[in-house]
Amino acid sequence: MRDNSILDMMLSSSYAIYWIIFIGSAAVSWLVQWNLQRKYKRYSQVRGFKGLTGREVAEKMLSDHGINDVRVVCGQGHLTDHYDPVRKVVNLSPEIFSNDSIMAEAVAAHECGHAVQHAVAYAPLTLRTKMVPTVSFASRWMQWLLLIGMIAISYTGDPTILTIGVVLFSLTTIFAFITLPVEINASQRAVAWLDQRGYTDNTTHDAASDALHAAAYTYVAAALSSLGTLFYYVLMLLGSRRQ
Repeated sequence: MRDNSILDMMLSSSYAIYWIIFIGSAAVSWLVQWNLQRKYKRYSQVRGFKGLTGREVAEKMLSDHGINDVRVVCGQGHLTDHYDPVRKVVNLSPEIFSNDSIMAEAVAAHECGHAVQHAVAYAPLTLRTKMVPTVSFASRWMQWLLLIGMIAISYTGDPTILTIGVVLFSLTTIFAFITLPVEINASQRAVAWLDQRGYTDNTTHDAASDALHAAAYTYVAAALSSLGTLFYYVLMLLGSRRQ
């Protein structure tokens, strides 16, 4: 009885829960992005200990790990740096590719950390890569199914479509949490390699670590936001089944 009362109370306040999640997630995301931009601007003005550009750091890190089939290219856009495991390309944004700041070095080494993960078959990255097609499909259809499902419940009381939407949304939430160890491990590999090669000293080590932590917080915020939204839809689904 007590558990049912608690559930009933949560279901009755699901609308308020939605707005708490929405406003809270938006506020946290804004703070995390603001912090990242602040750190990016700050550490982009700090020259690396050895003065290497992002491209040079990336090429040296790949070479040190015996990775010869991955290219380092200059892409477009701001903060668009990423590793493509399918094309085997480390794509660095222009300000990272040609800049010799500690921010550029840290970001370049982080992206190469993903290439190292790929080369050694790091389990979370392998799982994440295998999930990409499924998650792409889920991301494309889940919002429509959730919307149609909520309308269907309002008019017919049938929770089938909403259930499918919630299942698809749960896949994207799982994907977001699997991304966390992938990103954290890549940053750990990056900082450890920069220290080992002598590309950082006491000052630049802390700067590189701080910059990558700021970037990692964006993934943490995204995962928690996804979990909170999933919780709201699950409550809605439970409420429809109790009617």
